[in-house]
Amino acid sequence: MDGQSRFPRQRTSSGGAFRVTGTSQGAPAVTAGAAGVARPGVPAPGCALNRRLHLALEAADLVAVGAVRHRLRAALGHWGVPELADTAELLTSELVTNALQHTGRGAVFDAVLTGDQRLRIEVQDGEAGLPGRRRDPEAEYATSGRGLMLVEALADSWGVQLRGDGKVTWFELATAEL
Repeated sequence: MDGQSRFPRQRTSSGGAFRVTGTSQGAPAVTAGAAGVARPGVPAPGCALNRRLHLALEAADLVAVGAVRHRLRAALGHWGVPELADTAELLTSELVTNALQHTGRGAVFDAVLTGDQRLRIEVQDGEAGLPGRRRDPEAEYATSGRGLMLVEALADSWGVQLRGDGKVTWFELATAEL
């Protein structure tokens, strides 16, 4: 069964896989200076390198979920979109917790604010299985199992991309300016 039939409203990105490879904490960059001359290692204020957060998380390190939320909130404030923080933190907590708790492996968290002011969050893990929802009728009384329903309800778009080395679960939020 593919992801679309399990999650009917789920959207996947078109084209190639999205992956953040640089971070604002030391990624090499070449940007134009005031006179139009490239200066290596200094991102320009509008450069995407100033709007990326990349974190690697150890397996089963659920304490790290709080640190991810804290760093994401700080980044969103720095990027000028603090209005996205509450929803982004909640959905990030769900995806990161799922990756660390259900895969038995570490995870890679990436956040980027695109030029068109869309926040894209990705959580990559090493498990190839698609995430699933509870199907038990008694699940409404369970203390867990609602994360993907929250992502579906609150994100502007979301999906799962299978890769040879696992999967990436992602969501996007648009700023109010769109």
